Amino acid sequence: MLQPTFKKNDQKAKVLIYTVSAIVFAAVVVLNRIQLKVELPFNPHVFATVSAIINSLVAVLLVAGLVSVKQKKFELHKKIMMAAIVLSVLFLVSYIAHHLFAGETSFGGSGTLKTIYYIILFTHIPLAGIVLPFILFTAYRALIGEYDAHKKLTRITWPVWFYVAVTGVLVYLMISPFYT
Repeated sequence: MLQPTFKKNDQKAKVLIYTVSAIVFAAVVVLNRIQLKVELPFNPHVFATVSAIINSLVAVLLVAGLVSVKQKKFELHKKIMMAAIVLSVLFLVSYIAHHLFAGETSFGGSGTLKTIYYIILFTHIPLAGIVLPFILFTAYRALIGEYDAHKKLTRITWPVWFYVAVTGVLVYLMISPFYT
């Protein structure tokens, strides 16, 4: 096993994790309702494409992280998972930028495809909203060397995070033809 990176301080960690999670959630909710009327020298939907690419990379990293830990390559696992967290932060910036500069896009499909789109979207959104503190607590438990607690949290966090990453890409693929 790896040596702990940080000293345990559950109270400070809880405050930090809940604060960061609340700020991110509030920022996404508020900034999703604001559109800046700025003429960009490029198509603002490029941010959505970047977000989908990042989400794809996060999904790949999550699988690679799972494989590396199963192979007991703990240092590699740590690097992979930290990369997934960093990419998730970059995703968030790109996601917010897309909504700030491009605004809302309505799904233009119909029938079964529309039903599938909304089922994916309506499961993706709440899970994306609640997974952040789980990701942060899971990472915290690993970084302080509480590997049993980390493993227990991972059983919840990993599948939700993976689902959010994959469905984020699916939502992009399904709605991108309707970008104007």
